[in-house]
Amino acid sequence: MVDFVQLQHIMKEQLDSDRSIKIVEVAGADLGAAVAEAAVMLNLPMGRIEYEILDRGFPGFLGTGKKEWKIKAYGRLVTKKLADIVAAQIEAAEAEVEVIKDKDGDVFVVLNDDGANLKVVAPIGSGKQVTEADAMRVLKSRDVIDIDENLVKMVVREAKGIYIRVAGFNRKYSNDAMASVNITDQDMKAFISVIAPGPGGADLTVEALMRVLKDNKVSFGFKEDVLSNFVDQPVYKTPVLVAEGLQPVNGKNAYIQYNFRTEGKILPKAGIDGRVNFRESNNIQNVVKDQPLGKKIAAEDGVNGRKVTGDYLPTKPGADLDLNQMLGNNVYIGDDKLTVLAKCAGQFVLAGGKINVEPVYTVQGNVNLKTGNITFLGSVIVTGNVEDGFSVKATSNIEIKGTVEKAEIEAEGDVVVLKGISGKGTGSIKAGKSVWARFIENAVIEAGNMVVATDGIINSQVDAFKRIVCQGKRARIVGGCYRASEEINAKTIGSAASGTETLCEVGLDPKSKKQLDHLVEKKQKIEKDLDEAKLNFQALDNILKQRKSLPPEKEVQMKDLMEQHRDLTIQLKQVTEELDQIKQIVNTVKTRGRVSASDKIFPGVKVVIRDTIEDVKNEYKAITFILDNDLIKAVKYEGPDEEATRPPPDIGE
Repeated sequence: MVDFVQLQHIMKEQLDSDRSIKIVEVAGADLGAAVAEAAVMLNLPMGRIEYEILDRGFPGFLGTGKKEWKIKAYGRLVTKKLADIVAAQIEAAEAEVEVIKDKDGDVFVVLNDDGANLKVVAPIGSGKQVTEADAMRVLKSRDVIDIDENLVKMVVREAKGIYIRVAGFNRKYSNDAMASVNITDQDMKAFISVIAPGPGGADLTVEALMRVLKDNKVSFGFKEDVLSNFVDQPVYKTPVLVAEGLQPVNGKNAYIQYNFRTEGKILPKAGIDGRVNFRESNNIQNVVKDQPLGKKIAAEDGVNGRKVTGDYLPTKPGADLDLNQMLGNNVYIGDDKLTVLAKCAGQFVLAGGKINVEPVYTVQGNVNLKTGNITFLGSVIVTGNVEDGFSVKATSNIEIKGTVEKAEIEAEGDVVVLKGISGKGTGSIKAGKSVWARFIENAVIEAGNMVVATDGIINSQVDAFKRIVCQGKRARIVGGCYRASEEINAKTIGSAASGTETLCEVGLDPKSKKQLDHLVEKKQKIEKDLDEAKLNFQALDNILKQRKSLPPEKEVQMKDLMEQHRDLTIQLKQVTEELDQIKQIVNTVKTRGRVSASDKIFPGVKVVIRDTIEDVKNEYKAITFILDNDLIKAVKYEGPDEEATRPPPDIGE
């Protein structure tokens, strides 16, 4: 039984194991590189790596503003249920109990050429000890003579388990025990059959049995324990297996030792706290470029067999494996001629007996509880929808043939949503390149290049490094905040009936603008705090000049104000330097910036071009707003650049 104390100990060991999880923080040029670096640092395959994104990277623009991806990573736990641990402990305890048994002592007599030999075995545990009377009774049952009773006493007392001559007997050679040998199973087994000795006849010793066996050509596979036990407790007129041959063991065939799961049910992931998250699963086995996928283990020669007669039985060597025949798509053999590696990032797939790395992962149907969240080092295609609360993340491109609901979509490349995005206020899409969608509603969009919607964008927050374009019969931008460095272009912007503000801001990189606004606010707050600290310090200083001294609590306050002033001065210097850096980046973006509506732009729309703001008070038709000598002017409509009119990319290519 495992008592409460043992159970506590088991649980403590499991908890200590959980606490020993190693967590590392790593950085990389992209998400895949960061995950690969974490796998190396943790000495784990990619399939075992869990990670949290600490800081999202940015590829930079014109050689500036480049930012690495930073993640916190740890190895996924291979947990063992407490019930299994307890069961193993109970089994081990029961096995231990079975070893400690009570057993009575025993006495044996063998008659041979030396005379009558006595062996006494000591008891085990609380077993009964052999007495001198027991030994004498056994001796007398064999008609022995000239018993040395003192020697018998010593053998009984010491109970060493070895034969000692204690008497003689009237030997009758014609009554000696006799043994015969029978070899069966194609010379793989040898049996002895023994006829019991008659009065005055000698027993068979181990040496005698061995002679009989060798005389019958038995020379291998002797069961020495059986022969020894037979001397103590002979079995007569019954065949006893005393020698057995060795079957040949054929060599093991060459095989691939994979670094990834090749079969098995997809299970939900357990988090670092051991809780199961049914939105996470182990269905994708990500790999990075040049990652080892598996290694060829050479064939073995095998072990020759042998008959009881000593004849050898040859073995068959293991079959070799042509590693080239195992290669599928996007894999290659390493310099050691044994290891298969990935040519690109993607998913490990074993199909038709071949090793593949697929750079595109396809979800047949919707992303939901059945699939779990998707994280893939490559491109992802979803044939259905992405439902509320789920995420799809890829280091390349993402194509969703249905709709995106209140979900999280993140790609280092392009994102294509064929039907549209209905974010319900919190759904978000981030693309390192461009985002294409039929429509965008109540969502947060961030793109490193363009955002293109054919049916329009409503009540959303959209940031694009280059342009935001709505081109189609119903293409409109209504309500929300839209930022792009080069242009915002739609059929209509704003609405005559809508009271929601529509902000269109161009001329600056949205990310840099956000950083700039944040730093400006931070600087203003520091300056305000610094002015307040100066005023308070000046008030105390005036009191000190008038009274020549300050109360103790005022002295402490004055000291704190001096420290606060010093800290705020340092912070102000740091923020000012960061502002200067961001301003330099902003100034490198040389773009005229324009806001255009091919049909109408309604009153209530706010147009911002660089640092100049224009509140649209009249309705305009076929108009483009540009910046001219620090003034926003309305000119004839200018259509979007050719890049914005091209179709979305085919992710599957």
